[in-house]
Amino acid sequence: MTKKLSIGILFGGRSSEHEASLASAASVLKHLKREKFDLVPIGITQTGQWMTQTTPYELQGAYPDQIHHPPLQGQSPNTQVVDISTHGLPIMQHPLSSVTQKIDVIFPLLHGTYGEDGKLQGLLEMIGIPYVGCGVLGGAISMDKEKTKQILQSIGLPVVDYKAYRRAELERNPEAILDDIEERFDYPCFVKPANGGSSIGVSKVRSREELRKAAHLATFYDHKILVEKAINCREVECAILGNEDLQASVVGEVIIRDECDFYDYHAKYIEPSTKIIPAQISDNLTYEIQQQSIKAFRALDLTSLARFDFFLEKETQNIYINEVNTLPSFTEDCMYPKLCEASGLAYPDLLERLIELAVESYEDRQRNAAS
Repeated sequence: MTKKLSIGILFGGRSSEHEASLASAASVLKHLKREKFDLVPIGITQTGQWMTQTTPYELQGAYPDQIHHPPLQGQSPNTQVVDISTHGLPIMQHPLSSVTQKIDVIFPLLHGTYGEDGKLQGLLEMIGIPYVGCGVLGGAISMDKEKTKQILQSIGLPVVDYKAYRRAELERNPEAILDDIEERFDYPCFVKPANGGSSIGVSKVRSREELRKAAHLATFYDHKILVEKAINCREVECAILGNEDLQASVVGEVIIRDECDFYDYHAKYIEPSTKIIPAQISDNLTYEIQQQSIKAFRALDLTSLARFDFFLEKETQNIYINEVNTLPSFTEDCMYPKLCEASGLAYPDLLERLIELAVESYEDRQRNAAS
């Protein structure tokens, strides 16, 4: 009989996407095949404390009715401290206990900074444990929207006009920076943190005063902001799955509600927008989006999975890569699982495949000699 793998489901975290992470974890814990896997939920509080609960099912139901799931607090009788000081990320049953449970694979569901940006991946690599998702380099590059766009441009992939500004220069001479933005971009335009996700800190601005407020908001979340040209477009997405042999999903479209100005956090999580899968676009456009997604996946040194978000300009039918999500939201109703399902891979099977890819990627890294 094949031994069950012990899967550590890592969720929560210190980023502004803490609640979205709880929703993803609740769904993954519910749908992973228990006959194949032992599940160990590992929570990280918003202050950075690691712990695990006695049952993997306490988070079920966090989405959608309880998306404002209360943040993890401190230790309680039903929590266990996570000791990361020894190989294999053992879970201590009690702070003073010597009984440990070895984790075979980590399934990180930490969205945004500290989870999707290479930091966690570096920790897991140092420990020497397989994990779902891309590696250190791919995560770090893909989290930074400016660096991502620079790499995509270098290989000939189209992006909308943009410019990055550093928080320090905004604070030193804000009026000069606002002048520069107004010279480069027409209103409306978008202002966003260069590092971040779930559209947190993103604003669509139509005046200098709105621009000033949006820049201040974006610098609350990151040391660098990105200003982007706004275009009249449809928003379409493509999922990539694999390490070496990549599979591109069908293309899906997000239809934003009339009351939403753009695809913001509210449209993504509070009152989710309509998803059309497959998108009603030509076969040629579908193929081009799939091929650009694969090309970008390779250029950004990604593995395992990623979702690529595109703008499809309505007037010209030109396509532009907007963003890449290396660890997209992962409830069964979110776009990445839905795209995979429409391409023939059901949600529980997708979760199992991601664990297989994590082991494959780990085994490949083990072939590398230390330099």
